[in-house]
Amino acid sequence: MQMHELQKPKTQRKSRRVGRGGKRGTYSGRGMKGQKARAGAKIRPEFREFFKRVPKLRGSNGPTFAFKKNNVEVVSLQALDKYFEKGDVVSPKTLVEHKVAVKLNGRLSLVKILSKGTISKGVNVEGCSLSASARKQIVSAGGSVKN
Repeated sequence: MQMHELQKPKTQRKSRRVGRGGKRGTYSGRGMKGQKARAGAKIRPEFREFFKRVPKLRGSNGPTFAFKKNNVEVVSLQALDKYFEKGDVVSPKTLVEHKVAVKLNGRLSLVKILSKGTISKGVNVEGCSLSASARKQIVSAGGSVKN
């Protein structure tokens, strides 16, 4: 072995301890005051606070971001008069086909028919809930209602 072949022993470099004195000035890289400048400062992520506020009730399937509602499509008599002919069957399936109602999460939604507007055609309503005045107008126009 010759002098030019000698090497320094390689030592592992120790990590610097920020905030406990040292060679980084008066505040040691932590700025001035406040929660982040203190020892043991651990700030929790904001979404964790959101999860803590969500009620964890039986049957709620854990925290969900969508608020649970009864997904009810409201359809007016005016829309039935516009999209259906005399004697047609009005059901949630036919309402989706005529694009009066939409599917929610791939399922047919519940449909309630309200008496906004008037209907002149006798249609047969199946599988929909109706208001009392809508039922009265459909029957008086010559239609029928089945639940």
